[in-house]
Amino acid sequence: MILQFHPKESFSAEAEAMLEGKAMIKETDMPEKMQTQAMDSASQALDLYDVSDCISIAAHIKKEFDNEYGGGWQCVVGSNFGCFFTHTKGTFVYFALGTLNFLIFKGAAS
Repeated sequence: MILQFHPKESFSAEAEAMLEGKAMIKETDMPEKMQTQAMDSASQALDLYDVSDCISIAAHIKKEFDNEYGGGWQCVVGSNFGCFFTHTKGTFVYFALGTLNFLIFKGAAS
């Protein structure tokens, strides 16, 4: 899967929701319960770490998912990134919260 995100210049309805602190799901095949946990973990991480500390935010989320669902989870956090990956079916979510984007998935062999 290939994803690339570039911040938007105008304030769309999506951007306004992000400014209100609501997570916006961009794409997912993850069950709703896991999606909720992903967004809750992201929110907790943002309370614990500075928004510029994307590595600590990602590590926090990855550890939560590894503990809850077993190892092999990957987490990417930032405002502008591209990626290419293979994931286990039912384990992928890509969402925005505030000014950051979150990509969480469990890796799979090609």
